[in-house]
Amino acid sequence: MRDWIRRAAGLALALGLAAPAAAQTRWVMATPYAENFHTLNIRQFIAEVEQATEGRLAIQLHANASLLPMAQIKRGVQTGQVQLGEVLLSAYANEDPFFEVDGVPFLAWTWPQAEALNAATEPYVRARLERQGLTLLYMVHWDAQGFYAKTEIRSLADLRGTRFRAYNTVTARMAELMGATPVTVQAAEVSQAFATNVIQSMFTSAQTGVNVTAWDFTRYWYNVGGMRTRNAVFANARALAALDPPSRAALLAAAATAATRGKAMAQAAEVAMADRLRSQGMQLPPPGEAMMAELKAIGETQTAEWVQRAGPEGVEMLARYRAAAQ
Repeated sequence: MRDWIRRAAGLALALGLAAPAAAQTRWVMATPYAENFHTLNIRQFIAEVEQATEGRLAIQLHANASLLPMAQIKRGVQTGQVQLGEVLLSAYANEDPFFEVDGVPFLAWTWPQAEALNAATEPYVRARLERQGLTLLYMVHWDAQGFYAKTEIRSLADLRGTRFRAYNTVTARMAELMGATPVTVQAAEVSQAFATNVIQSMFTSAQTGVNVTAWDFTRYWYNVGGMRTRNAVFANARALAALDPPSRAALLAAAATAATRGKAMAQAAEVAMADRLRSQGMQLPPPGEAMMAELKAIGETQTAEWVQRAGPEGVEMLARYRAAAQ
C-alpha cells in the first residue's frame, strides 16, 4: 500500500511540474499617430499593464496607422479586430455631436476650461461608447491650436479666399465662416499639399507642426488657443470583461495613471513644441486683439450650431460646463 501511495504521489508531482504556466492573453492596439506625446503615453501605459499583470496580458501596439487608418480604428475595436484603439474623438463627429464638442472653437480654449469641459462631457461620451460595445479607458487633450501660414496674418481677412486645411467637420465649418475654402488633408499629406498649393494655411497644434516639419513650408504660427481636442483610448467591452479580475483591475488602474500623465505631457509639449518651431526659424507672433475678437465671434456661432445638433442633452451639458468654468 505504501509503495502505491509513493508512486501516486510521484505521478502527481510529475504532472504538477509538467503543467503549463498561466495562459497569456494577447491584445492588439491601433493608433493613427507616430511618435508624439500621445504615443509615448500609450507605450508607458502598455508597459505598466504588462508589468502589473506579470505578462498575463500582453499588448502589441501598431502606431502611425500601420494596421488601421483613423477612420477604421473605432470600428476595428467594435468588431474585435483589435482589442484597443486610440482616435481623435472629433474625427467621429458625424456619428454624434458629443464626439466633436471639444473641437468647437473657443468654447474651451484655456487649460482650466478644457478640464471643465472634459469633466462635463465625459459621462456622455462614455455612455455613447458603451452603447457601441466600447469601454472608454481615458482621454488626453492635444496642446493648443494655432494658424500656420507662409505670410503674416493680421486679421481673418488675410485668410479669406485661401485654401485652408480642415481635419474634421468643425474646422471645415470654421474655414467657411472665415471665408476660406476648407480642404480635407490628412497629417501625413500636409507637406505635399502645401508644396502643390492644395492648401495655403492650416490650423493645428505645435506638436503636429513639429511632426510634419511645418518650417519647410510655412513661416508663421499664431497660437490662438482655439480648442484642445482630445484623443480617446478605448477597449472592446467584451474583451475587457473576459479578462481575469486582477488583469482587468491592472488595466483600468494603468488607464487612470495614463490620463493624469497625459495631461502633464500635453502641457509640457505645448511649451516644448513651440520652442522647437522657433528653433527651426519660424516666427510665433502673438495674435492681434482684432483677430481674436473675430475668432471668438465665430466660436459663439459654432457653439450655438453645436447645441442645436446636440439637443436637450447638449443644453444640459453646456450649462453644467459653464457653471464649472466660471
